[in-house]
Amino acid sequence: MKAITKYVRISPRKARLAAGLIRGLTVSNAAAQLKFSSLRGGRLLEKTLASAVANAENNLNLRREDLIVKEVRVDEGPTLKRSKPKNKGGRHPIMKRTSHFTIILSNL
Repeated sequence: MKAITKYVRISPRKARLAAGLIRGLTVSNAAAQLKFSSLRGGRLLEKTLASAVANAENNLNLRREDLIVKEVRVDEGPTLKRSKPKNKGGRHPIMKRTSHFTIILSNL
């Protein structure tokens, strides 16, 4: 079962650090890793993981104890382009990056 969260306001590079923590773990271990991680991406990925578990339990009648994290993907979403004024009438671009999270679970 899988869950997708789109347009999350965190850069993919930072979110991939949290994604690396849970790759290949059981769902209970992955949830604990994300819960006690100090990374901001961990809190955001935790919601997507909970959604994937709920999808597996409700749609496929699978038990939470039998699920493992098969795949975690953090893809780049659209970038919000902003700018900051600089000296001599110039400007400095500020890229506000977004991410798409995909978590795929499988049976043991």
